[in-house]
Amino acid sequence: MLSLDFIRKNSDLVRRAAELKGEPAPVDEILRLDKLWRGHQRNAETIKAEQNELSKQFAKTRDEALKERLRQMADTAKSELAVAEAVKRELDDLLLRVPNVFHGSVPIGETEAENVVVREWGSKPDLGFAPRTHFDLGEALGIMDFERAARVSGSRFAFLIGEGARLERALVQFMLDVHTLEHGYVEVWPPMLVNSASMVGTANLPKFADAAFRVEGRDLWLIPTAEVPVTNLHREEILDADRLPLKYVAYAPSWRTEAGAAGKDTRGFIRLHQFSKVELVKVTSAETSLDEFEQLTRDAEDVLQRLGLHYQVMAMCTGDMGFAQYKKYDLNAWAPGLDRFLEVSSCSTFNDFQAMRANIRYRPGRGTPPKFAHTINGSGLALPRTIDAIIETYQRSDGMIRVPDVLKPYMGGVELIGAR
Repeated sequence: MLSLDFIRKNSDLVRRAAELKGEPAPVDEILRLDKLWRGHQRNAETIKAEQNELSKQFAKTRDEALKERLRQMADTAKSELAVAEAVKRELDDLLLRVPNVFHGSVPIGETEAENVVVREWGSKPDLGFAPRTHFDLGEALGIMDFERAARVSGSRFAFLIGEGARLERALVQFMLDVHTLEHGYVEVWPPMLVNSASMVGTANLPKFADAAFRVEGRDLWLIPTAEVPVTNLHREEILDADRLPLKYVAYAPSWRTEAGAAGKDTRGFIRLHQFSKVELVKVTSAETSLDEFEQLTRDAEDVLQRLGLHYQVMAMCTGDMGFAQYKKYDLNAWAPGLDRFLEVSSCSTFNDFQAMRANIRYRPGRGTPPKFAHTINGSGLALPRTIDAIIETYQRSDGMIRVPDVLKPYMGGVELIGAR
């Protein structure tokens, strides 16, 4: 969240940032309530100061008239404080609904058409035949089953079967090994259910409540991404600066309602209610966060390069970057059968926006006051669309799928999916 003091001092900036993000921002109402809240606070403090002086007089005179007046003043002060507290609760709720500002390097734009390709790696593969889609190949090979998943769970679910399931497991193990053994992340196995405070901490609540699944009758939510529990790992903590950056990687299933996605990617292993990701999370100092953000993005890119997938890094424009993000890149892998890029990772830095909500702080030095940390996250990578890109990139004309070299040890030496 943005601090109340920041909004007071930079109200025009906050309004403009929200406008460019296409997000509502109740800045005027916040400033009105702030003035009202401070007015009631001042009234209560003034009355209490007068009470103190009057109490001294009463102690000397024992005047019963003064006693009655003191009682009335106490009631008035209590009433003023109660109003102030009620206004502050409303004010705090509105602060959670103000979007983050953005870094000066973010492209200005309204839609995805105005996102900017920062760099590309590799080239579109020339397969020498008309490529098929991952869902066509997956169903033909019996490694994906959407029809039975629909009978079991409804739309936007899928079964991975046999070598399809093994491919996902191989990818998870490969990515975790790369990120922990080579990139220096600490592996975390997080809870799959989190409370509302954790969802607020990562800015999933209150704005995105309809995008998440909630457990009926309990203050528990199925995680929409491992970012939520892992970022909240240090909620309400003050960290030593010499521990930063903290770097975590977590494999976890994710659940999303896909609210507002009607008609989008209804076929295939693309936009699902349940999917898995390997998520990267960093907690950093304010001074190093942008560099750490760029490095996290390169860590995710490294996985794509080792898999031999053509991809692009896209800088998201203001209107397409999201409510909480300060700066965001999407990594999009080429899927020849679909003849388009698929987003396999979103890498975001939030400055202190999440840390302020989750109260994650660090102490820059001995005896210095704590500062809010900066948080960063990104998929390293998301599994479904990475699998799609692999199947479509490594398909053969006979309908079988070559296994990328880096995954063969994790596939038990299997070189061709569909060969048996």
